[in-house]
Amino acid sequence: MKVKNSLRSLKQRHRDCRVVRRKGRVYVINKTQRRFKARQG
Repeated sequence: MKVKNSLRSLKQRHRDCRVVRRKGRVYVINKTQRRFKARQG
């Protein structure tokens, strides 16, 4: 999982990437290609 300040470029790495909020943190998750994961912070 990558940790970045801005998730804008990370959500465009794959067309199935979704931006979700969990426990006050912003995550990028991908159900089909699970290697595209990222967290903001």
